[in-house]
Amino acid sequence: MEYVMSNAAVARSFTDYLASTFGVTEPNAWRIVVAGIAEGYNALDVPAVALIVIITVCLCYSTKESSMLNMVLTVFHLLFFAFIIVAGLWNGSARNLVRPHGLAPYGVRGILDGAAIVYFSYIGYDSASTMAEEIRDPARALPVGIAGSVLVVSALYCLMSVALCVMLPYTEVTTHICKRCLPIDLTTVLLVLPGSPCDALVQITETAPFSSAFREKVGWRWASSVVGAGASLGIVASLLVAMLGQARYLCVIARARLVPSWLAKVHPSTGTPMNATIFLALFTELQIVFEMISIGTLLVFYLVANALIYHRYVKVGVNRPLHVLLFLLLLTLSSLGFSLLWKIDGWCIWGMALFGAISIAITTIFHCTARQDIAGPPSEWSVPLMPWPAAASVFLNVFLITTLKMRSYQRFGIWSLVIIVFYVCYGVHSTYSAEENDVNAMIHHSNLDIS
Repeated sequence: MEYVMSNAAVARSFTDYLASTFGVTEPNAWRIVVAGIAEGYNALDVPAVALIVIITVCLCYSTKESSMLNMVLTVFHLLFFAFIIVAGLWNGSARNLVRPHGLAPYGVRGILDGAAIVYFSYIGYDSASTMAEEIRDPARALPVGIAGSVLVVSALYCLMSVALCVMLPYTEVTTHICKRCLPIDLTTVLLVLPGSPCDALVQITETAPFSSAFREKVGWRWASSVVGAGASLGIVASLLVAMLGQARYLCVIARARLVPSWLAKVHPSTGTPMNATIFLALFTELQIVFEMISIGTLLVFYLVANALIYHRYVKVGVNRPLHVLLFLLLLTLSSLGFSLLWKIDGWCIWGMALFGAISIAITTIFHCTARQDIAGPPSEWSVPLMPWPAAASVFLNVFLITTLKMRSYQRFGIWSLVIIVFYVCYGVHSTYSAEENDVNAMIHHSNLDIS
């Protein structure tokens, strides 16, 4: 869900930045508005669909050629980043960081509320893991690639956010951002970076804030065109990588028969999952479900952190998982208690301190009493300082999930219900049938060998 919807949103923002390259500021100038259809669904984005189709063709052709194209686009993208950072800092004023109401006008609550939505912009960092079958020495390359990319991208995002905020005060930045992201501060400015899906959430006067900042505040109209062109290339690179990973996710899921196995077929000539890649091109933008992506991503991160602890401390047939499950339950409940008290106006400092101390205490007890060597040492690479990184991830993800709005839970609940019905009616039966076929095939081959 996260990949498909974020791909559609990023593709839609491509039209805005491409239009700004030619000086067009009206968001729907290059879109076809259809009368009689509900607002939010009536703007057909032909350039975005065309871009997805072109990228689909590239991905279907070959992974090697697609990677080379992505490398070229990434070089231009980095040059574009450097231009924005240097030009923005050169033409900005540090006073804009504190005008008109200080550095963090909405306080810690505003920063953390914005952080829950910033997760939307970080979707895709884990897509490198989908290429494990196609790279040499994945145990060494993947951890370095994933961790390194997150650090580099975070640094670039922060520098670009600062560059934007020194060019104009945050009160003027907010006119370019999704209205549901308000209140906003410097942290949430990350959402308006070129290629960030939040650019496309609502149709407002300016959906290309960097281009607008150079054109209207700095007076560099030529720079506005450069930024628009650079952002467009960056969006192409982002889509290329995102669709590359998503097609392989679908391929792996299809191999398990959770979705139709047609998606798992690999083209014999190109070696790419062509059917899964073409399937992605059928999706277009659905604005009303974008808030679901943040809660979906946070939930996935929460589940991964729990699974990491379970996998590290439990070995089936050797030790019982009760103590690990109890630790995960208590950690989740204490995190939830802290988070719910945080939402109360005026806060409850003593209660928050109590739940925070409980979380630290139970993690410390688990660290001192649980044995990692029972499950055996990791074969290649492992997360250090366990269980603290995973426990911190559980706490933070639970906290950020509770900062989202109620409608996010409602829509996510509906989506989850649809998926459960699909799994019960199709996935579980298809998987069972596939396992039976595999067992029968193994028995057949064994009989042939014996005879």
